[in-house]
Amino acid sequence: MTNTQHIYQKTYPISPDGNAYVHNDLGLYTHNHPVPPKDVKERKAYLVGSGIGSLIAAAFLIRDGQMPGENITILEELAVPGGAFDGNGDTDKGFIARGGREMGQHFECFWDIMRDIPALEMPAPYTVLDEFRITNENDPNISPCRVIKSGGQKVDTYKMGINKKGQRAMVKLLLAKEEDTYYKSIEDWFDQDFLDSMFYTLWKTMFAFEQWQSLTEMKRYMHRFLQYFPGFSDLSCLRFSKYNQYDSFVVPLVRWLEDKGVQFVYDTMVYDLDMEITAHRKVVRAIDTRHRDGTTDSIAVTDKDLVFVTNGSLTECTGYGDMNHPAPYHRNATDGWELWRNLAKKSRVFGRPQVFCSDTDKTVWESVSFNFIGENHPFLRKIKEMTGNDPLSGRTVTGGIITVEDSSWCISLTMNRQPQFHGQPKDWGVAWAYGLYPFAQGDYVKKPMLECTGEEILAEYCYHFGLLSEFDEIKKNTKVRLATMPYITAFFMPRGKGDRPQVIPEGCVNLAFLGQFVETPDDCVFTTEGSARTAMMAVYGLLDLDRDIPPIWPAQYDIRALLAAAKTMNSGKLPGEKMLTRLLRGTYFEDILP
Repeated sequence: MTNTQHIYQKTYPISPDGNAYVHNDLGLYTHNHPVPPKDVKERKAYLVGSGIGSLIAAAFLIRDGQMPGENITILEELAVPGGAFDGNGDTDKGFIARGGREMGQHFECFWDIMRDIPALEMPAPYTVLDEFRITNENDPNISPCRVIKSGGQKVDTYKMGINKKGQRAMVKLLLAKEEDTYYKSIEDWFDQDFLDSMFYTLWKTMFAFEQWQSLTEMKRYMHRFLQYFPGFSDLSCLRFSKYNQYDSFVVPLVRWLEDKGVQFVYDTMVYDLDMEITAHRKVVRAIDTRHRDGTTDSIAVTDKDLVFVTNGSLTECTGYGDMNHPAPYHRNATDGWELWRNLAKKSRVFGRPQVFCSDTDKTVWESVSFNFIGENHPFLRKIKEMTGNDPLSGRTVTGGIITVEDSSWCISLTMNRQPQFHGQPKDWGVAWAYGLYPFAQGDYVKKPMLECTGEEILAEYCYHFGLLSEFDEIKKNTKVRLATMPYITAFFMPRGKGDRPQVIPEGCVNLAFLGQFVETPDDCVFTTEGSARTAMMAVYGLLDLDRDIPPIWPAQYDIRALLAAAKTMNSGKLPGEKMLTRLLRGTYFEDILP
């Protein structure tokens, strides 16, 4: 347990010497209905940004804080809600989603609220959680083809390729104190042999890590997702929504919030907060906004009102392209970072945004939405050949990303259940793809990915998937949408203590932070759960609600998960297996060995 975790988890077992147990989850005992403040119906809440963190915070305010929906206002810079959870398009331009988040069962805070949001398609009483679980349990996720090379040849992903030195480095990282990793990169810790291993190929492409990025965050991921290691090679550890995540999560959540009376104000950018700051108190007095027409406004805020800020943005300044146009790279444009920069000038407790947004060359990559049109499309046939799954069957297709091991751009492609979008024709297959190294020269198209049109990127993919001979037909029956995101991995920049603000910074009376650039005990960024956890912590903290935040799933303390992870890292051979088998044979614990 971290030093700050007791703030959010008050009900836990105590050992005879007064220390909290490591595994402090009391299960349903802490799933109580908290008693809200007596004056909650007189208070107002303002949420800056309409990303998934803000939407979930609004839901917690209503469900657990019992705040009337009409007292809640969400201020959004864009014309639509959802933030990075986007998904749209039509048959003219093609469909696009800038990205998608891999999900699992142990998203404790996210599923806590989604079990109460009415389902997108199923009738009452079914919820978003019900719909998601039914989809995945009846159509299990598995990747029959995780890595390819040499024009579409499958690669064995079960042998992790980590030598003894690399295994020792992983164990050393797990055992290290977090402060010993501050401002270090992954390549500071691991040698080139490890970075060339199959394990790291699976790791970096699954989570979008680059070797110059944060060792601290890699350590957190290792602790947080240790239970995923046995499913790394075929992605059987993951779960996916039926449709794109905008339709699957944002649409039902926004529908529920609007039904409760929550007000959405679009085309409105919050660029500063007027604050009264003294030695021990920090109070928001007004919210300064700028509208799309250039006019400005100020919203007065009292001590009792609540302000929730999503600081930073992973999709800010996105440049869009298509079949004939590259997606522009808006290098070092900082529009969506203005608010956090202004707050950071007021107090050190608001963090250091410059750590994350000062070098976009280290945080940019490009995503691609391929629209393959026609049941006999060569790319759809190729995907069926590689996976054994019919792309247009409505069931699991690739089961996650297919990575091209010998691609200089480090490209990957995934096709989830079809259709992915409402309005998508039955004979269309929409795939999402991305390149982790967009400045590298392509292997077929001799240009950096960032300079390529959709047609050129399509040609590079056809080269690596062994389809160049059919390129003319593929080009004629494909629509391509591009998105270059300068800050897509900004939260992975090497960092230290204080660079990210606490959810409720020291001394703040009516201000909390949400999203991917906020410090949370033990959890990691770039996950749906990370945003949901900050939302829960923020609402419960500002309203002083007497209900525990669900703790992180304690796989890192589970001997079964540790043994299974060790076996995976050692390419299927459990270190010390003979000795452990002899020791446990005939005992109650003999079945814990993987």
